[in-house]
Amino acid sequence: MTLGPCHRRRDGIYFRLVSFDVSADAYGRFMGRYSDLLATPFLDQADVRSGQRALDVGCGPGALTAPLVERLGPDAVAAVDPSPSFVDATRARLPGVDVRTGVAERLPFDDDSFDRTLAQLVVHFMSDPVVGLAEMARVTRPGGLLTACSWDHAGGSGPLSTYWEAARSLDPRVQDESGLPGTREGHLVELSEAAGLTQVEPSVLTVGVHYETFDEWWEPYTLGVGPAGAYVAGLDPSQREALRARCAELLPEPPFDVTASAWCVRANV
Repeated sequence: MTLGPCHRRRDGIYFRLVSFDVSADAYGRFMGRYSDLLATPFLDQADVRSGQRALDVGCGPGALTAPLVERLGPDAVAAVDPSPSFVDATRARLPGVDVRTGVAERLPFDDDSFDRTLAQLVVHFMSDPVVGLAEMARVTRPGGLLTACSWDHAGGSGPLSTYWEAARSLDPRVQDESGLPGTREGHLVELSEAAGLTQVEPSVLTVGVHYETFDEWWEPYTLGVGPAGAYVAGLDPSQREALRARCAELLPEPPFDVTASAWCVRANV
């Protein structure tokens, strides 16, 4: 897939092309370890409680959808994702949940359908985040909450910071993820306000993932997931080995922990 600012038109919507047409297992081994841990504090931030109806926008293979079901039950949860493989995986994992194929910029749900609408680690991959956030507000009932978060790729405390530091040291022209929407401090607030949201409350959520060996950390980057995986896939063997070696130099001696922070916003609708 093509990376960077290139987009493809589909049904009137332009999509940023990133390589998420991968198996749920590949995503789980790469970013799932972080997103699974992030889900609980993110749901707490969204004040998700029994009796509500919730939508998971950009559900992936269900890292957030599963704990939503634990809190609300399958009949009270809906999910949407543009990746057919992720939609299939979430449907198989969570029978009874209304999982649909679609994009944030054109949600396939009626107005005022949900008490809570959430986008975990999705805004930075929307082709038009302002439209996507406005759509999330549209499907949220008056008095409900919209909550979104994005990794701190620009501030250096995201889960991929060491990887992209290594890549830039070998190729200063590399296009990392620091310019993606919502990945710098305050930008999620700006996007939310541009989408017409009010009483936008920012916060920071942080999780930590433990690795016993360096290869446990490195191997998921070779699975072709997201911009980082696509970059590795585009390297020749010698370049790939140089990147691997540089990452090993920058990381602590194993075992080690990687701490990752995400910018978060919560807004009343």
